Amino acid sequence: MIGFNGVKTRMAEFKLEEGAILPRHTHPHEQTDSLVSGRIDLTIGDVTHQAVPGDSWCIPGDVEHNAVAHENYVTVDVFSPVREEYLP
Repeated sequence: MIGFNGVKTRMAEFKLEEGAILPRHTHPHEQTDSLVSGRIDLTIGDVTHQAVPGDSWCIPGDVEHNAVAHENYVTVDVFSPVREEYLP
């Protein structure tokens, strides 16, 4: 995972292949994403969105979310505070 850190944020490139499922999960971090390429169904809380390149979203901390990749996809994700488990 390619990424960069600020004092209070972590920006990372995230990739999944077509057919991959990012399981429903939560974390305390606020997560702001932008879809660079691909197509996904993204569920935030109880609402599912179909995202295409250029779409962006924000997931508040502790809100359940998941994604299903309909094509290979790339997002740029920003987490606040820094996700320690994503540090090199």
